[in-house]
Amino acid sequence: MKFLPVRPAFLSRALLPALAALVTMGGSAFAADDPWKPWIEPDFPFFSSGLDLRPQSPKDAKEWNITPRGIVLNLGNDCWACFDTDLLRVSAIWTGKGVTEDSLAPLSYQNKPLKTVGGQSKLPKPDGKVWLMNGVYPGWQLGDKVSFDDPREPQPSPEEPGRGPIPPSVGQFKAVRLNGHSAVLDYTVDGAEVEEQLQAGSRGDAHLVTRALRLAPCPHAVSLVLGHPLGGDAAPKVNAMLVWEPKGSATMEQQDGTWVAHIPAHEKPLEFTVFLSEGGEFIPKDFIVVSHPAPSINRWPQEVVTKATLSTSKDAFVEDEIPLPLNNPWKRNVRMADVAFFKDGTAAGVTVDGDVWLIRGLGKDLGEVHWKRFASGLHEPMGIAIRDEQIYVFDRNGIWRLRDTNNDGVADVHELFCNAFPQSAESREFPMSMRLAPDGSFVISKGGQQASTISKLNGSVLRIAADGKSYEILGVGFRQPFIGVNPRTGLVTASDQEGNYVPTTPLYIVKGDEYHGFLSELLPKEKYPAPIADPLTWIPHPVNPSAATQTWLIGANMGPLNDSLIHVAFNRPELFSVLLNERGTKPQAAVVSVVHDFDIPVLNAKVNPADGWVYMTGFQVIGWGTTATRVSGFGRVRYTGATCTVPKEVIPMDKGVLLRFDTEVDPQKAADPASYTLESWHYKRTYKYGSPHLKADETPGQDWITPSSAYVSKDGKSVFVGVPGMKPVQQMRIGWGIVAKDGTKLESNAFFTPYELVKFNPTAEGFGDISVDLTAKATVAQASAPASAEEGKRLYQLMGCMACHAIDDTIQPKIGPPWKGLYGKTVQISKGPDVVADDAYIRESILVPSAKIVKGYEKVEAGMPVYQGVLSESQIQSIILYIKTLK
Repeated sequence: MKFLPVRPAFLSRALLPALAALVTMGGSAFAADDPWKPWIEPDFPFFSSGLDLRPQSPKDAKEWNITPRGIVLNLGNDCWACFDTDLLRVSAIWTGKGVTEDSLAPLSYQNKPLKTVGGQSKLPKPDGKVWLMNGVYPGWQLGDKVSFDDPREPQPSPEEPGRGPIPPSVGQFKAVRLNGHSAVLDYTVDGAEVEEQLQAGSRGDAHLVTRALRLAPCPHAVSLVLGHPLGGDAAPKVNAMLVWEPKGSATMEQQDGTWVAHIPAHEKPLEFTVFLSEGGEFIPKDFIVVSHPAPSINRWPQEVVTKATLSTSKDAFVEDEIPLPLNNPWKRNVRMADVAFFKDGTAAGVTVDGDVWLIRGLGKDLGEVHWKRFASGLHEPMGIAIRDEQIYVFDRNGIWRLRDTNNDGVADVHELFCNAFPQSAESREFPMSMRLAPDGSFVISKGGQQASTISKLNGSVLRIAADGKSYEILGVGFRQPFIGVNPRTGLVTASDQEGNYVPTTPLYIVKGDEYHGFLSELLPKEKYPAPIADPLTWIPHPVNPSAATQTWLIGANMGPLNDSLIHVAFNRPELFSVLLNERGTKPQAAVVSVVHDFDIPVLNAKVNPADGWVYMTGFQVIGWGTTATRVSGFGRVRYTGATCTVPKEVIPMDKGVLLRFDTEVDPQKAADPASYTLESWHYKRTYKYGSPHLKADETPGQDWITPSSAYVSKDGKSVFVGVPGMKPVQQMRIGWGIVAKDGTKLESNAFFTPYELVKFNPTAEGFGDISVDLTAKATVAQASAPASAEEGKRLYQLMGCMACHAIDDTIQPKIGPPWKGLYGKTVQISKGPDVVADDAYIRESILVPSAKIVKGYEKVEAGMPVYQGVLSESQIQSIILYIKTLK
């Protein structure tokens, strides 16, 4: 059946002048001192938001009247309505300014120092006077009898209203279509298509809202629950009228104060309008049909052009900066969360504020980058994907497919591809990330921090079927999971954050509905499923405090990293190479830094098919833990062809650790065991947040391991570091400070979890018939060079100091005290008098780090390795000399 895109079909002659003002939509004025116009744009017909109606609900109501998934319609004349896409109900109608700024996007939009309050104690509410509302029950129901109960299966916390959609057999939300200055809602009831458009008019202090509907042939009677006015003597007077064209046998009645329209079964399409008035008798008496379509609107015709800055660095992997279109005609903030690519290299970027931008001109030279605004109105989206050249976005409502049906460069249909899974009202059940799988399905991850209610799928990774009609659970028990999917094999990976029963940052392969350890504070401390899945590797919290997504470099132009897996770190914006190790019976991995210290926050990274390089983006709000200096950004990491310093493999073995590079190493330096450092430690899963580093004897700190020997392979590209007493442990670090044969410095660290140690076969690994010297060496490392600042810089990298201590203004991690400007500075000590950072203080901090712990770093420095008996006096002097240079 074809529906005409028209205004409400039944409008009174007397009301036409009043309703003509609909083209001028309400909204607060732009304040000259704000950097951006308001988050709620007055000229866009809708936005998505949760809605908390508990303050307006009766105190003895059995349910929490919250709409976790709502389309807030700007009806004009300062009038608003929220449509619940799960229950197909109009949650509320009110007059005012929209909704209160209590969720992540609007709260932080003007870059204010505000954070989302956890749980459901502070959620968006109608910003104005509510005069009609519904409880938590379906807005459409089958038959003539109406129930005011929620028929959906309860969540573990019965009061949680986020239970997902009603069964498709009853009704299903389909799409939002833009129609001039208004929005049209498409959904089904009893399998019959429904098209609905809400608008508002005013006369003096009175408001009139019309719900104009077209209902396709329907084999059964259905009922539309319209709502009830607020109770009390001071409540506004609300009237309702149902008008048919042509006249029909439908009826309208009030049940317990709630207006309900009963629509009979019918063989032909029906058109009708419901008039709802507030503030007095404002019900029309005679009506006409208005059947002309709304005028087409070229909403965002302009493009914004930015010019990229190419890096001049000679490193193997460098970052090119691509400015965001912040200077745009709409004064719209652009906080990009994710990016995806069409086959020709055109990108689509999604912002946490609900916008999608098309980005053209991305390629090898970048030149001019053209930004075109494509869509808006989404609910804090953080994931975007392109399948069959169509854009899909994951937000709190579900997964949307955005379509441009009239080819004007702007999405005019927001099609709800899937909302089959529930979304709670918890403020931190963020739509974390989404990836396309090779079978056409989508893999998504949902935030798991719960502070008010327990829901079944908080903190989960789900697979959404290719047709969007169903989902399966891949994993649960996450705190804030970000994912990656191999586009060839479909392998799903996920990271998480340190938390209760999660001792540090993990990186997982996700499969088989396993439990991953995070336990809500709402649950008893001892109540968690067992067993807990092991990660591929743990990553020390100082190295990667906030983990983000993973990306496979399939079809990339990243040199030696092609086809490998990279991991995105948020706190210290960084890309890690994930070196998978499948030599044993259990997969494990090592992580090594590729490129770091970006000015922009990074949540996602994708390969552009046009140039094969990695494009990354992300955003932050004030208060999030990141060293990035910018609110958001867009950048590219490209391979220059220079010598790659990242190893291909890091394999723990029974006699030591194998390092394999893509370049030949200098044999003299590489064969010196003093060029390598190792340490190991373990964690404890407890209800407490995170875990300290623990030695084998359970005391805080790390066990220092002294290499006994080192060997270079026959092809010069591999090194085997002999280590006496190798054994499985939860966390190990190996650092190296060697050089390539061409003089390039190879200085880095790898972090890994050796669950099992495969046997080292020197001949098979390319070393020939050698015998590994495993004679235990003295614990004091020999100085490989005279004391110098240059040697201190090498040791900063080799010993793993770089994981905790900043050395310039672009790195300001809160993990350990910064080294820049330290020497000669007065330092506040947590327990004791202030001290001056002179030679004696720095030496003591290296040898006995717990002696004087800097105020604010108590947790970190208590677990810092003790280097007494590890570093020589010459090496300590070198570190002091290096710190002196960091002015």
